[in-house]
Amino acid sequence: MAHAVLTASPNLLKKMKEHYASYSKPVPPAHSLFSAKKNGTTITAYNSGKVVFQGNAADQEAELWSSEATVSEKAKKKPAPSASLPDGFASWSVIGSDEVGTGSYFGPLTVVAAYVDRSQMELVKELGVQDSKNLTDKQIIAIAKDLLTFLPYSLLNVSPEKYNKIQPTMSQGKMKAVLHNQAIGNVLDKISPHRPDAVLIDQFELPQTYYKHIRSEKQQVKENVYFATKGESHHLAVAAASILARYAFLKELETMSKQAGLLLPSGANAASDVAAAKLLKKGGMSLLSKYAKLHFANTDKAKKIAGIKA
Repeated sequence: MAHAVLTASPNLLKKMKEHYASYSKPVPPAHSLFSAKKNGTTITAYNSGKVVFQGNAADQEAELWSSEATVSEKAKKKPAPSASLPDGFASWSVIGSDEVGTGSYFGPLTVVAAYVDRSQMELVKELGVQDSKNLTDKQIIAIAKDLLTFLPYSLLNVSPEKYNKIQPTMSQGKMKAVLHNQAIGNVLDKISPHRPDAVLIDQFELPQTYYKHIRSEKQQVKENVYFATKGESHHLAVAAASILARYAFLKELETMSKQAGLLLPSGANAASDVAAAKLLKKGGMSLLSKYAKLHFANTDKAKKIAGIKA
């Protein structure tokens, strides 16, 4: 069985825990922060900062985090290939794509692709476009409203109800790949006959896995496509897509909170468990399924809080 080991900082551990929330195991091993299983690979993070990947796709999964972590000497012996971008890429005219909501129990899975032409870069910078993780929700909303007035984009939302119907037969990774491919194709259609210099996808899977996921799609965007972790730091197009996706996600979560009659928090934490328990008491699983991604471990936790037997 293939394996890889990374050493992660506390901030990276937190980021990884959120990323793997939908794959988390209800009872992690002793002395571990979390344990998850994705596509046959088990990911276990320990209090020491060590993160162990075990399974056929261990190297590929570890590669997603290698730029932000320290790779152990054992793992360095067989390094996984890493994506590299051409010189001057940041100044190219690019379609960038990113997603939001994969680690949030409540709310949709949102994917956005956006096109930033080189002639628009100064304007985009002046509007404050940068990594959305460095912006407050208030700033994201203000910037997104400006971007929507002139930037070619495609927004795709998968509601929790639809997500819960698809998820049993389609992994979250494949779902994201299909949505990214569709959103990028939509933007290409919008800007046609003009063609971008490249497409940059904020990497969540290795390229070969991504293309495997979309091989049955009628339209498969493959020309001049690049993948990079932390894509928003490599091109403004991904940063803009990230901001638009976060804005759309927040709007939808606000709408759902009003419909549900209680605040539905972002993320997958204890507050999510409590909110889910309230929905279960109010309307059972049928009501919860309208607002939450049911395969998250939060569902079982909410059942315990609500006094419902699994």
